[in-house]
Amino acid sequence: MYAAATESLIKQAREIKEEELQRFCGRIFKLLHTKDISGDTVDSLQRLNLIVSATKYARELPSDLVMKLQTVLRSSSCPEQLQVLCSSIIRESFPPSVHSLCSDLSHDSRIFSYVASVVLTQAGNKEDVMPLCHHLLKSLESRLSDGQISRHALPILSKMITVYPEILTDDQVNLVSRKLVDWLRYASMQQGASMSSGGFFSGPRTRQPAPLTEVDGVVMGNFFTVLCVGQSYTEDQWMNMHTFSMIKSWLLTYDTDGTTNTESVMSMVSATSSSSRLLPPKERLREKAFEYCQRLIEQSDRKALKKTDTELQKACIVESVSIMDIICGEDPSYVYRAFPCIKALYGRLNGDLTYARALLPIAQFYLNHSETAAVDSEAVFCQLFSHCPAEQFNEPMLAFEFVQFCLLNASVLQDRVANYRQSFPNLLKFLAWNSSGLIAEFVELLPSLIAPDTAIELLHTILDLPCLAAALDLQQRSACYHASDRPTWDQQGEKVAACLDAFRQPFYRGLFLYILRPEAGTGDTIDRLKMLHEILADMAESPRVVRCAQVVPVLLHVYFNTVTQVRVTNERSGHLIAHTTSEVNCDCKRHHVWVIGEHLSVSYDPRCRVELITSFFESLEAVLFEITQVRQSASPPRFSPRLITVLMTTLAKLATRSQDLIPRVSLCLSKMRTFAHSAPVMVCYSEEDTEEIITRAHELINLLKLPNVAQFVLAPSARGDGPRWHRDTNASLPQGMRAVSGLLHRHSSFLPT
Repeated sequence: MYAAATESLIKQAREIKEEELQRFCGRIFKLLHTKDISGDTVDSLQRLNLIVSATKYARELPSDLVMKLQTVLRSSSCPEQLQVLCSSIIRESFPPSVHSLCSDLSHDSRIFSYVASVVLTQAGNKEDVMPLCHHLLKSLESRLSDGQISRHALPILSKMITVYPEILTDDQVNLVSRKLVDWLRYASMQQGASMSSGGFFSGPRTRQPAPLTEVDGVVMGNFFTVLCVGQSYTEDQWMNMHTFSMIKSWLLTYDTDGTTNTESVMSMVSATSSSSRLLPPKERLREKAFEYCQRLIEQSDRKALKKTDTELQKACIVESVSIMDIICGEDPSYVYRAFPCIKALYGRLNGDLTYARALLPIAQFYLNHSETAAVDSEAVFCQLFSHCPAEQFNEPMLAFEFVQFCLLNASVLQDRVANYRQSFPNLLKFLAWNSSGLIAEFVELLPSLIAPDTAIELLHTILDLPCLAAALDLQQRSACYHASDRPTWDQQGEKVAACLDAFRQPFYRGLFLYILRPEAGTGDTIDRLKMLHEILADMAESPRVVRCAQVVPVLLHVYFNTVTQVRVTNERSGHLIAHTTSEVNCDCKRHHVWVIGEHLSVSYDPRCRVELITSFFESLEAVLFEITQVRQSASPPRFSPRLITVLMTTLAKLATRSQDLIPRVSLCLSKMRTFAHSAPVMVCYSEEDTEEIITRAHELINLLKLPNVAQFVLAPSARGDGPRWHRDTNASLPQGMRAVSGLLHRHSSFLPT
C-alpha cells in the first residue's frame, strides 16, 4: 500500500504542468519572506524537492526563488531542516548556482558543507570548483576553533579530488599530506571535555577529561585510532577519523608515482629509527598510514564489549589491509614489513566465517605481493574458493564483493591460481542464489572460467543452474528443520516437503552431492539426470528457480560466443526438451533449440560437418514428431507454440546445411496444418497461436523449394553484421530479401493452396 502511494506521488510530481509549477514557486517565494517559518513552508519545500528530484532532467525554477533559496541556505539563523531542503532543491534545479554561491563562502561548518554539496554537484569543470578548493585549503592551514570549517573540510576535499584529481598543485598536495600525518598519528590521548548538569542548585560544569579505552575496556596505551572508545571526542580526534576514512582515496590519487631506490632505503631506515620526520611529505604520510593500519589490525584482535564495535573491527580490517596493499604497491620495501602482520591476521580469521568478507582484501594482498616476498599463496586461494562460496552463498554482500574480486583479477587468477577455473561449480552458487543481482557480473566473468579440460562440464553446469538453485534452497531448509519436526516441514507446502524428504534420503544423496559439488573434475554430468529432474519437479515454480531458468539462455549465449565446441549439446538435447513443462523451462528450451540452429554451422566451427548436423537433426526431428502426434483422446500439448515454431525453423536451418535432409523436414512441416487443427490443440492454443504455426510451416516449405535461397535467408553469412551487407546494393541482405519476395510472388505455384 505504501509503495503504491509513493508511486502515485512521484507520478504527480513528474506530470506537473509548467504553469502550475510556476504558481507553486510563487507561493513558496512569498512563504519564505514571512518572519516566522511555518509548517506550511516546510511542507511546500518538501513537495518542491520531490518535484525537482522526480525527473532525470533539471527543472527550471524562477531566478528570484533560486536567489531566495540561496539566502536561506547561507543564513546562520535558519533552521537546519530548511537548509537541508534548500540545498537539495538547488542541487536538482536550473539555472546553476555555482558562481553565486562561491562568491561569499562561509566559515560556518554546517553552511559550508551544504554549499559545497551544491557546488560539487553543479560544477561543470575544475574552474567552477577552484574557489571552493582555495577556501578549503585556507581553512586547513589556519587553526580554526571547534565547530568551524575544519571538521567538514576533509569529506568535501575527498569528494573534490575524486572528481577533479588534478585540482591540487604539488605544493598543495604536500601541505595536505603534512596535515594528514598530524591528524592521523598525533591526535589527543584524552577524551574530549563533556558538560554535566551539576545538579539543581548549581550550573553546568565541565568534567575532567577521562582516558580513552580500547574496544575491550582496557585503557588505551598507544596512539589514538578509530577503534578507540570514548564518551566524547576532541576536534583533532574527529579529524583523525575523517583522515582514516579518506586516506585510501588520497593514496590512490596522489601516491601513484612509485618510489625511487633512495626513497626505499629511507623508508626502510624509518622503520627502525625516528628519522621518518626527515622524509618528504608523501613518504612520511605513507609511513604513518602503514603504522596506523598495523595498530588497527592489532586492535581488531581484542574482544569487543559491544556488537557495534565488533562490526567496526571487521570494517577496519578490510580498510587497513587494502591501504597496506596500496602502500606496498607503491613502495615494495613495505612488503617485508607487512607480510608477518598479514600472515598472522589470515591465520586468525581463516576458520571464522563471520570474517569471510575480510578474507578478500587479504587474498588481494597475497595475489599482488606473494611473489615479491616469495610466499606460497596456494593454501589461501584453496580456502577462499572452496569454503566461502559453498558455505556463504546466501550472503548477498559477500557474493557481490567476491564476484567483483574475481572480475578485477580474472587474468591473474587464470595464470597463477590453479584452482580458479576448477571452482566454477562453487562460484555459480552465488549466481544461483542471487541471480537477479549478479547476472551482469557473471556475463563478464564467464569467459574467464572456460578452459579446454572443463568446458564441457561447465556447459552442463550452466544447464543445471535451475537444479542448483533448487538444491541450495533444499539444503538451506534442511539445515533449519530437523527430520523429527514434521509439522514445520509441512508448513513449507506439500511439494516442498516432498522435495525435502528426497533431499534427506540416502538413495538420492549422490545426485545432490554432484549438483552441490565444490569444484570441477568429478565428471561432465550424471547418468541419472532425468531422476534428478523428477525429484526437483515440484520446485520448478519456485521464484529463485524461475529466475535461474531465465538466466540460463543469457549464459549460453556468452558460452557459445566463447567456445567453439558445441558437440556436447547433442547429449543434453533430449533432457532439455523433455523434462518439465513450466513456461520458464519452455523458454529455456526454446533458446537452446535456437542456439543449435544458429551455431551448428561450419561458419562457426569447421567440425560441424554433415554427420554432426544429421545427428542433431534426427534428435530434433524426433522431438517435433512426438509433439505433432496428437490423438483425439490425448491430453493437450505441453509445449508453447513459440517453441514449436523455433523447432520448425531450426530443422529447416539444419536442412539447408545438409540438403539431403530437405525432404524429411518438408514432410514434417506438411503435417503441421493437421496438427494445428486437431481438437486438443485448438482447445489449448488460441487462434493466433495456431495461425502462427501454420504460417511458419508454409513459409518454410516455400523457402525449401529453393534450397540456395533458403540457405541465404535462414543462414546468412557470419559477416552479416558488417556494414557491407547493409550498404552494398549488390550484396546487402535487404536486396536479397526483396529478390526472394519477388520470386515467391511471381511463381504462384510456390504459394500454399
